Amino acid sequence: QVLLVESGGGLVQAGGSLRLSCAISGRTSSGNTMGWFRQAPGKEREFVAAITWSGGSTLYEDSVKGRFTISKDNAKNTVYLRMNSLKPEDTAVYYCAARALGIRDVAASYAYWGQGTQVTVSS
Repeated sequence: QVLLVESGGGLVQAGGSLRLSCAISGRTSSGNTMGWFRQAPGKEREFVAAITWSGGSTLYEDSVKGRFTISKDNAKNTVYLRMNSLKPEDTAVYYCAARALGIRDVAASYAYWGQGTQVTVSS
């Protein structure tokens, strides 16, 4: 049983920062890559960032490059998303997800999902 639990969301003013965490249980069966996605009201779920457990390769969506940083702590089975210089358009429910193979930005390729955490950025 793979379980992903996100935390760290909240309300922040534009220009502020938040750090999201995703704790994974059953990690050995969850696969090699962890991703963060987000979904705003009325919009499709979109890729934000991803990281591999082995090697730590990363991939970012263009609009968050230079502002967001994905990282991992293998010992704690936890993945983080540090979000700086937040903008109102970053407002969304943020989900972490796991996939078996290499790094990809396609939501449908991720087999396991957390319940999501709300991030709201006020202007």
